[in-house]
Amino acid sequence: MANKFIFFLFFLFALNKISIAQTDTVKAKILDDSTQVVEKLYNKGIGDFKNKNFQSALKNFTDAIALKSDFERAYYNRGTTKFEMKNYTSAIEDFNKALTFAQKPDSYFSRGQAEYELNQKKEAAADYTKTVELKIDYAQAYYYRGGIKFENEDYRGAIEDFTSAIKYKPDYAYAFNDRGSSKRKLNDLDGAIKDYKNSLVANSDMAFAYNNMGSVKRKKGDFTGAIGDYTEAINHKKDYYIAYNNRGSAKYDAGDYNAAIEDFDKAIKLRPDYEYAFNNRAVAKFKLKDYKGSIEDCSKAINLNPKYGYAYMNRGIAKEMLRDDDGSCADWKKAVELGIEAAKYFTGSCK
Repeated sequence: MANKFIFFLFFLFALNKISIAQTDTVKAKILDDSTQVVEKLYNKGIGDFKNKNFQSALKNFTDAIALKSDFERAYYNRGTTKFEMKNYTSAIEDFNKALTFAQKPDSYFSRGQAEYELNQKKEAAADYTKTVELKIDYAQAYYYRGGIKFENEDYRGAIEDFTSAIKYKPDYAYAFNDRGSSKRKLNDLDGAIKDYKNSLVANSDMAFAYNNMGSVKRKKGDFTGAIGDYTEAINHKKDYYIAYNNRGSAKYDAGDYNAAIEDFDKAIKLRPDYEYAFNNRAVAKFKLKDYKGSIEDCSKAINLNPKYGYAYMNRGIAKEMLRDDDGSCADWKKAVELGIEAAKYFTGSCK
């Protein structure tokens, strides 16, 4: 914050023709010492925050507020410091205090961010709305409000907000990606692919955009294109276990079961508690008539997630191939109990 206090000192000299006359001075208004201290504390806090020295920043903002109780910017920046320290409730208190002195969009937006972290989604959405009412081109507020609408399955509303975010920030890669995901939910697959491509034009390193685009292509039946996109995702993020799993699924769809298993192996190596990869590997092993291996993988998936209905159904199918009728029926009944409607097809012959 620029120091607005200036110290002026004027000296007026008067001379007569014979001797030096008495010198008069204009008394300057001397800057109050406490104001200088407040400014120094605040500026030091800003520097500490930029250097991620949050404890020191917190202390300096607090000391500045102690000397100047209506210091709106100090409250706001102390709130942002607390946010970075994950003290969201206390951060909201500071944003509230800042808003009592000035209705600024940054304070509403930041309060919304803290509310979101506390799972107060309704309150967060209201603060994002207030933000754009005060500053119509606040792209981030539209983006995060769109994210809440997406979570609430209001995909059309989400698309409207992501579109507004892009309008005011044309290179907003995340907004393009999330608008693509919203379109995917509405089965606008071509529109989704277009948005994923635009997100990658804005930021070519976004591995998850490649992954998302691959999933849309897989849904369209373009398994070769999907495999290519999942590969790009992995190239940009070597430990991307979800992309390995998804690429394995695309290879499975294409009928390449051995290659699919290799990808599921890699996903499991990267994430040993990833139950979906165990279930998917079980299905691929079943296709290769490795029924015992399929049962073992389904059991591992169930151990990781006892409510994984599809793993029970698939294990039941594999057990049937090994003539374990009682075991297969028990698994299918459990799958039905967990809400897997397809499992009812198999229970017809069960006692």
